[in-house]
Order: sequence, then C-alpha cells, then structure tokens
Amino acid sequence: MLDIMLPAFAATVILVGIHAYLGIHILARGVIFVDLALAQIAALGAITGVLFGVELHTAGSYFMSLAATFLGAAVFSVSRGRKTCGALQEAAIGIVYVVSAALSVMVLDRLPGEAEHLKGMLVGNILFVTWPQVLKTGLLYAVVGALHWVWRRRFFAISEDPAGAEAAGVNVRLWDFLFYALFGFVVTSSVELAGVLLVFTFLIIPAVAAQGLASACAGRLWLGWALGVATSLAGIVCSAWLDLPTGPAIVCCFGLMSLAAFAARRLFGK
Repeated sequence: MLDIMLPAFAATVILVGIHAYLGIHILARGVIFVDLALAQIAALGAITGVLFGVELHTAGSYFMSLAATFLGAAVFSVSRGRKTCGALQEAAIGIVYVVSAALSVMVLDRLPGEAEHLKGMLVGNILFVTWPQVLKTGLLYAVVGALHWVWRRRFFAISEDPAGAEAAGVNVRLWDFLFYALFGFVVTSSVELAGVLLVFTFLIIPAVAAQGLASACAGRLWLGWALGVATSLAGIVCSAWLDLPTGPAIVCCFGLMSLAAFAARRLFGK
C-alpha cells in the first residue's frame, strides 16, 4: 500500500505547491471559477481526442488538452478589457465553463464507456500516479514557477492593479494571455493526474483559508502550502483507511479544513 500512496502524496505536494500560489493571483483578480473553467476545457480537449482515436494519457491527448486551454486563455485575456468589470469577466468564465461542460456531455454520449470517461474527467486517478509522471509534472511546474518568479512584478501588477499597470505602459492583455497560457500548462497536466474537482480544490481552498489567517502575501503562500500538504496527506490516509475513492476523499478533507480555517478566523477576530 505504501508504494502506491507515496507517489500519490508526492503528486499532491507538487499540485498544491503550484496551485496554492496561483490561487493567490486568482483571488486578487476576483475570477474564482477560472480554474474550474480551464480544467473543464482541458478535459473537453482530452475526450474530444478520444472521439478522434487519440488515447487518454498520451502525448496526443495532452496536446489536445493544451490547445483547448490556450483557446480558453485567449478568451479570458480578451474578456478582461480596460472597461470590463469583474462581474462581466466572471460571466464570460461561467459561459465558457457551461458551454465546454455541455460539449463534453455531447462528446461523451458518442463514446463507449462514457460513464468511466466522465468519472476520470471529474476525479482523475491520482492514487495510481507513477513516479515518472510525478517527475515529469514536477519538472514542468518548476519551469512554470521559474517563469512566474522572473515575471513576478508584471504578473502581480496585472492581478492586483490592472488599471495602474496599464497606466504605466504595461500591455495588460498580452501579459494576461501569458499568465493564462502558463496556467493552461499547469491545468492540463493537473487534470490528467487529479481530475477537475481536485484541481479546483487545490487552487481555491488553500488560498482562501490562508487569506483569512494571514495578511502578507508571503505568509499566505507559506500557510497555504502547509495547509494544503497536511490536508492532502489526511485525505490520502482516510482514503486508504476507509477504502474510499481518493480524489473525493481529499476534496472532502479540504472542505473540513476550510470550515476549521473559517472557525479559527472568527475565533481570533480576523
């Protein structure tokens, strides 16, 4: 059992590492469901590939997902214009999500074993991840993290104060596209490993919990990582101990963690 659980835990540590950081950007932008929309688009790309004979979890399937997420990145960067309010961009994200979900259902209707494809799309197969997959994903996320470090001032500027960044001469739409394109690389790999629901969980819940308990960005990041890793381990252990599906068990543990963080925030008056 331990030889199965260790790669799964390593994968969740890597996923929490990149997603907790990206979650800080997403909360600053006020586009909470962008990850869910991009994850759904990535899943749509993968299952559309199956319709055309491309097997899941292959290079062809990955590039189908990546192409779909790049299209979503373009839509999201364009929808965040100078005169576009946050509510309108959130509406655009919701439209993209619901349309891609509807398309996924129609594609799945044409595939044999559609229920299994749907289950894989939603909850992934993180318990059966292999060490080569962990290594490949870790290297990819290290590159994405390095680029975020190099461009951190621009990315935080367009996340926290896009109007000020544009007034300073920054091409907000171009940098928005670069942000979402890198996000697309992360989401495409994450959905393949963990499924739509777990990817959204890793992105939002650690960032929200940390934001309620820490004021500085660095403090939120470290706290989000710590909470995410500890909760992921608890979810994997509960899954093995109670013989539950791993992805849903982790999501439920994150739900309990978010309630505990909310209670702590109220208790300490934050």
